[in-house]
Amino acid sequence: MKTSTFNYVPWVVGLSIAINVLVLLLLFLPNIDPVAGFDLKVLPLFNAIMNSFTFVFLLGALFLILKKYVLWHRRFIYAAFTTTALFLVSYLAYHAMAPSTSYGGDGPLRYVYYFVLLTHIVLAAVIVPLSLLTFARGITNKLDKHRRIARWTMPLWLYVSFTGVLVYLMIKPYY
Repeated sequence: MKTSTFNYVPWVVGLSIAINVLVLLLLFLPNIDPVAGFDLKVLPLFNAIMNSFTFVFLLGALFLILKKYVLWHRRFIYAAFTTTALFLVSYLAYHAMAPSTSYGGDGPLRYVYYFVLLTHIVLAAVIVPLSLLTFARGITNKLDKHRRIARWTMPLWLYVSFTGVLVYLMIKPYY
């Protein structure tokens, strides 16, 4: 396959900044009124489901590339990006309309929750440019660069998608 000369870096940087700034803005903007009759509580469940699918697709992609099934690896990565994009749209919609939910537990589990939440948030911001850069290098056939960064991207993205589900399960009783 021929290596592409397309300059993807401005797209990676632009999308990374836009996505992370949009998520940050949701902390400071007032909530908008949800559509009448729409139960916002379905969105966190949907987000957890999308994170679960992302996790499974990433595991599948990892397994497939280790077996040298490049075409199927790509398909699973496309699926992971699709479920991640659906998650992001739903996440942004929910946090634009709903107030923040506080964790109500106590004891040692409280510390576990906040550790998982903090690492999830920080790595979720980091995984945006990492995943986009890894993806761009893969589809432009810059495979040496793709492999080098994918060794970091895959475990971090797996962690973020898994802890997204874990955070949901831990905070679910307080919605």
